[in-house]
Amino acid sequence: MIQPKKYAKPAKVPPKGFKSANEFFEDVFIDKDMIWMGQNTNHLHKKNFILDAMISCVESKEYCKYPPPEGFKELKDLILKDLSLEDRDILITAGATESLYLCMNDILEPTHNVITCDPGYLIIDNFASRFSNEVISVPIYSSDNDYKLTPELVKSNMNENTKIIVLIDPLNPLGSSYTEEEIKEFADIAIENDIYLLHDITYRDFAEKHFLAANYAPDHAITIYSFSKIFGMAGLRIGSIIAKKEIISSIRTILINDLGTNVVAQSAAIAALKSKDSWFEEVVTTTRNNQKLIKQCVDEIKGVFIPVYPSSGNMLAIDLKGVGIDSKVMADYLLEKKVFTRQGEYTSNLFGDNYLRVSFSIPEKEVKIFIKEFKLAVEELRK
Repeated sequence: MIQPKKYAKPAKVPPKGFKSANEFFEDVFIDKDMIWMGQNTNHLHKKNFILDAMISCVESKEYCKYPPPEGFKELKDLILKDLSLEDRDILITAGATESLYLCMNDILEPTHNVITCDPGYLIIDNFASRFSNEVISVPIYSSDNDYKLTPELVKSNMNENTKIIVLIDPLNPLGSSYTEEEIKEFADIAIENDIYLLHDITYRDFAEKHFLAANYAPDHAITIYSFSKIFGMAGLRIGSIIAKKEIISSIRTILINDLGTNVVAQSAAIAALKSKDSWFEEVVTTTRNNQKLIKQCVDEIKGVFIPVYPSSGNMLAIDLKGVGIDSKVMADYLLEKKVFTRQGEYTSNLFGDNYLRVSFSIPEKEVKIFIKEFKLAVEELRK
């Protein structure tokens, strides 16, 4: 049995002569022919109220002024209404990643430990390692636990120093999600042990069903909200933290961005929530249909499989171990074909060689190009 990793993996230093991560992403970003399946971003929004709001904000030169430090009241009220958590407090942040950092910084002490999972969003492990004694990254890449962190796994890995349980739901990179009963069990663990349940719901809107931990552990759950995925606003960097007033009041004391979050982003976020009913179904339907196309492709290739299907997010993992192809080799091969995917090591210290992560909130015609190139890649690389 693979044992939990007790520390966050340090950042890799690229060998001399190789591009830095920033140089790599800039090169990929500026390539207008690149099919974007490597960052779980959403490219399905057409010209709509969100774009109109940004244009209006720029044309009125509202960007010349600082916005309120904790976000516009209208935006905060709309987010709480979207989640039916109107009785909670909220902070607007420069993306869910900043939200996660602020929570770790405010809550953790050097004696604490944090429960995360592998595969998972490793940036969380990085943040937790800065403020706690250890990060217990529980291996979950197994059908025995449905490729997700279970209440049983948490109980068997936590101890008296555990302060935070991190629940990424749906899970990046696998798309695993939780039943209502499982969320209740996590909530009970948090309440009984007087610890925090950090519920990252970045991909919530792609799921068929989703249940908020905040409804079952209101005093112990912290909800992390993002505009990067379903709203298609990843580059605008905006999100929020939602929790009871005492938690938010404490986090307020360590805010760095006290001159407010990008005013153009907030204008877009307000328009996105107000207009959600007008575009939501089309985005979700296209995303799910794209997932079906990828599944059909994978099912035709012997030795390749999708661990979690259907994914509750807008991404999934394709396991390549059965055909002996390293995920990084596959990602590099596809990149040469103008298809940007992500090797497993980005989201797993333990299982990164096994799988390729692909996201699919993109036009169907681009998914079909991926399918064609992926089939050819398997034929070529398995040799």
